[in-house]
Amino acid sequence: MKIKRSLLGAALFGAAVLGAVTAQASDPVGVYAYIDKVVLEPSEGKPERIQIWGGFALAEGRGDTYAKAKPGYMYFSIKPGEEEICHKEWNDLKSMAGKDEYVAFGARYKPRGTVHAADAKPDKPDVYPTGFGLTKVKKHDYGPIKDLAELRKKSGDKAAKTASLR
Repeated sequence: MKIKRSLLGAALFGAAVLGAVTAQASDPVGVYAYIDKVVLEPSEGKPERIQIWGGFALAEGRGDTYAKAKPGYMYFSIKPGEEEICHKEWNDLKSMAGKDEYVAFGARYKPRGTVHAADAKPDKPDVYPTGFGLTKVKKHDYGPIKDLAELRKKSGDKAAKTASLR
């Protein structure tokens, strides 16, 4: 009987200690982005590859850390066996191009792809990172989204200055 009480007491104590520990949640998103344009290759009918142009903040390590947002493009090929998902998400990305919206896609702990400089030739696409699907981001006060908004503002200012010089 004493053993049962001791085990019960130990279990209750353990539960109380574990209940008191607060776990910090990590952000599972691989990429936050704004989309300027989308290029589907070789054609829009049945694309095999996609270029996503805009600004990107990629997950780094564990938790909720993201690399500084940078402009350019990401280049992906269809994930074998998930062609339908890729086509649906690519159409959604295309519908967001040029709009004042932010999107989350991919997964933190899986390959996320590479951000290429605008002047880099599209070569050797990464496999498109299916994961949690696409999510339009409504909360704009989150770190990577604030970083993307600042990048977008700077990019817009540069484009306006270039246009006024012509």
